Amino acid sequence: MRSWNVLGANGPLAQRIAGFAPRPSQQAMAQAVESALAAQQTLVVESGTGTGKTFAYLVPALLSGRKILISTGTRNLQDQLYRRDLPVVRAALALPAHTALLKGRANYVCLYRLERAAEDGRLSARASAGQLRRVQAWARSTKHGDIAELGDIPETSEIWPLVTSTTDNCLGSECPSYSQCFVVRARREAAEAEIIVVNHHLFFADISVREEGFAQLLPAADSVIFDEAHQLPDIAGSFFGITLSSHQLRNLCRDTIAADVKEQSGLRELRRAAETAERAALDARLALGPPARTPWDSLAGNPAVAAAFAALHERLAELADVLAAASGKGPALANCARRAADLEQRLAAVTRGDDLDQVAWVETSERGFTLRLTPLDVARLFRERVRALGTKSWIYTSATLAVGDDFGHFTRRLGLEDAQTARWPSPFDYGGRALLYVPPSLPDPGAPGYVDHVVAAALPVLRASGGRAFMLFTSHRALARAAVLLQDRLAYPLLVQGTMSRTHLLERFVAAGNAVLLGTASFWEGVDVRGPALSCVIIDKLPFAAPDDPVLKARAAACAAAGGNPFTEQQLPEAVIALKQGAGRLIRSFDDSGVLVLCDPRLYSRAYGRLFLESLPPMPVTRAPDDVDRFFRDRIAVDNPA
Repeated sequence: MRSWNVLGANGPLAQRIAGFAPRPSQQAMAQAVESALAAQQTLVVESGTGTGKTFAYLVPALLSGRKILISTGTRNLQDQLYRRDLPVVRAALALPAHTALLKGRANYVCLYRLERAAEDGRLSARASAGQLRRVQAWARSTKHGDIAELGDIPETSEIWPLVTSTTDNCLGSECPSYSQCFVVRARREAAEAEIIVVNHHLFFADISVREEGFAQLLPAADSVIFDEAHQLPDIAGSFFGITLSSHQLRNLCRDTIAADVKEQSGLRELRRAAETAERAALDARLALGPPARTPWDSLAGNPAVAAAFAALHERLAELADVLAAASGKGPALANCARRAADLEQRLAAVTRGDDLDQVAWVETSERGFTLRLTPLDVARLFRERVRALGTKSWIYTSATLAVGDDFGHFTRRLGLEDAQTARWPSPFDYGGRALLYVPPSLPDPGAPGYVDHVVAAALPVLRASGGRAFMLFTSHRALARAAVLLQDRLAYPLLVQGTMSRTHLLERFVAAGNAVLLGTASFWEGVDVRGPALSCVIIDKLPFAAPDDPVLKARAAACAAAGGNPFTEQQLPEAVIALKQGAGRLIRSFDDSGVLVLCDPRLYSRAYGRLFLESLPPMPVTRAPDDVDRFFRDRIAVDNPA
């Protein structure tokens, strides 16, 4: 059976799924994917919200009979695809295809490190000790070892780094628990499967450094399908560069001391070298000053920073030398020796900062820092690695890849200029069920007190909508200010990002039915709230990247040096795609309705505002508050007839 027939009115999905209705755009996309898989072509597809793109690529993938790798944007989407969507389609097609879910090693409990954590007693709180006992009990019965199974332990718990492994600290085949390793078991299952579900970070970890241990899967796969493909260029930039964090340095030093206790190197200077290296990392953090994202070359001239990082390099080199002498005493010390040598090389590469094709920069948080060396252009690197994997089909899909009808921004960033492209807009009735409101009389976003004006414009809308809203901000500072302003001025529950996990915030939002949720970047995409609980999305301003971002500045300078226009070629298309993601939170089903509020006068005061408006789904536009009131009154009357 052909893919578009499977998705038809009399197909197996219609017979199996209650309420399933054929969608012409879904069938057309499935046909395009089927053709690309058969001809080993590269296809770039924008599939608007409601098209049903997941089924549109799953059906031809399963029918192809080929070995296919499917990569998603996040672990949450990965779990949803593997545990919900894939089983439905496979059952409807009555196919015996063997499927597998594969995550990065840090998502699986490490039995060796779990045992060590219990022995070391490094936990700082009674709650963490209780969580450790919970993990120990679960580890004795779990089949897969996936820590997502323990949803009652927060993702931010200090227990997880102690009971999971990373590429840095994994002992590999030297591990005493290797024969029971959940990571090894998951990779073995993936190697035998026809459909393997991974995520973008795991994919790039393999093609960039070949260290995630599933290198045999990519060459063996006939095709690769990327969902949420708009994330790929930024993730590629991270993995094709070099990263060194104070967290890695601290863990190395503490693992060194623990390994020395266990394997008894006999070198008294080893503990001292580890302790002084950890102190040097702390001193380096202090020298960097307040949290910021800063180009390395602007910091290197600061005497305090230069001295602190020179000392760090010296202490790390000393630790690497002592560990090299101790490495023959056991696998844990040998692992620490390898890590120390690697981190020393990374530190030198980033702080040297003499590669014109990359930008060296530092991201400083309250507790630590991360040094990064990021390529200015990932297209050549990505293209080379894709070609090295041999001839196969490559499918890239997302709800937001094009600017208007133009895919050029996305395809140029990944070197996919020769790809076939296709675009299917959302089938939802935006014209009849949505309204775009641009509040009048707002100042320019750069004006003092802009967030106060946004909140003032939002309050009447929130009263008209009865809460039931997301307020999405382009910065944490703006979100924090809005939270203060709204604290005592809302008649509805106020939920603020950062006060609890995203999962719990969403659960409370849906349960309340009339809440107002304030969020930043992580709520602009990958959030699916259907029904009347979310009837309004308010966006504070057009989501241009921060102009002082070191990577953005370096890429803009390179673009200008080549004779290009950084604003129109880089900043503008990226902001358009980001706005499409945020606006896409509003209408998630055929029954949804609501108001999208864009609080940015530049939509009308700047020539580029038209491009943003034309890239959104077609819906009525107003600047009159009375139209918003009327919309909500009319929708309530339609949805709740007397």
